[in-house]
Amino acid sequence: MAAKKDKIIVGLTGASGIRYGVRLLELLRGVDVETHLVISRSAKVTLGYEMDMNIAGVRALADHVHPADDIGAVIASGSVRTLGMLIVPCSVRTMSEIATGVTSTLLTRAADVVLKERRRLVLMVRETPLHTGHLRTMTALSEMGAIIAPPVPAMYARPETIEEMVDHTLGRMLDLFDIDVGRVRRWKSQAEF
Repeated sequence: MAAKKDKIIVGLTGASGIRYGVRLLELLRGVDVETHLVISRSAKVTLGYEMDMNIAGVRALADHVHPADDIGAVIASGSVRTLGMLIVPCSVRTMSEIATGVTSTLLTRAADVVLKERRRLVLMVRETPLHTGHLRTMTALSEMGAIIAPPVPAMYARPETIEEMVDHTLGRMLDLFDIDVGRVRRWKSQAEF
């Protein structure tokens, strides 16, 4: 019997930066990982504002797409083994819902399951500036085991395009799952540049 692929959940929310989530799905197509996608209603709106791509094109990038209102989907159960979940981008509303454990969609339920099963949850929170309530919510999530990873460009990589900045940031997030997509320019000493 052939070994099964690892599974990873990808959530897209309505925060600005949907390009990160779409590119994440593209990068994951090049590795042996099965993707399970959940798209919030707001993410569909943001996609229309920020990219020249339709929702069908985004769905086609994933191995499995689950409707946000399908709370009976396989990713809503802790018995389904996954590497974890990335929410890219992650809205403050989504982050707050996960932090309280009061989940209203499959996206936040899947994140809650990932936390309760002690799997990796990475939230690319796309908001600035942050007020104290946001910071307290992030602290609570970090204490629960989530990783808060805003999209901060690594200037030491000397990116020449937005695409290089996006790829490097996503590559570093995938490093957290031991997935190497070959898009990270690793740190070298000054003499090695």
